[in-house]
Amino acid sequence: MPKVKIEPRDECISDGVCIAICPDVFEWGEDGKAAIAEQFRVGGNIAEGEIPADLLDCVKQAADSCPANIIHVEE
Repeated sequence: MPKVKIEPRDECISDGVCIAICPDVFEWGEDGKAAIAEQFRVGGNIAEGEIPADLLDCVKQAADSCPANIIHVEE
């Protein structure tokens, strides 16, 4: 299963591009920074998730579009 990380999450600039591109996987965290949607989180970690293959393309687009370059995808 593909993995996604927002790392280092504290460098998120809260522009929301990832959420706009892939709202099934990314959402706003309570601190106003991007977070992994709860159903995909690994161990409850808001910055790490496992995603189904059908969402891989939108996650890659979000990673490529992130101005802070903090979204990382592992296939």
